[in-house]
Amino acid sequence: MFAVEVRDHIMIAHSLPRPVFGPAQGMHGATYVVDAAFFTHDVDADGLAVDIGLAMAVLSETLKPLNYQNLDEIAIFKGRITTTEVVAKHIFDVLAQAVKDGKFGPGSGRICRLKVMLHESHAARGWYEADL
Repeated sequence: MFAVEVRDHIMIAHSLPRPVFGPAQGMHGATYVVDAAFFTHDVDADGLAVDIGLAMAVLSETLKPLNYQNLDEIAIFKGRITTTEVVAKHIFDVLAQAVKDGKFGPGSGRICRLKVMLHESHAARGWYEADL
């Protein structure tokens, strides 16, 4: 399987209001480094699995509504605990829709799997990965 992975980042604020989260129950900030991997079974006539430039642009567009936002105040997360895993799944869903909508150009149809990884720090990360 072939893959292209691109990276961006977002700066967010949120709270995790459950006792299991200890001090993170209160409002705090986080900078997530976001990696998105796009998998294909083959490459095109130019040897591309996915156009890296388009992948970077679509990831940037996907993250823009979250950047510098308090996730506790965003409607899509209403009633949800915005753990790293939940945020990764949201980004995955938006990217999956972008694949379906053809935003990756002619190569959109080759993308068969996505992986979205959020790095919380140098020591911790979480992700969501699935076939399309």
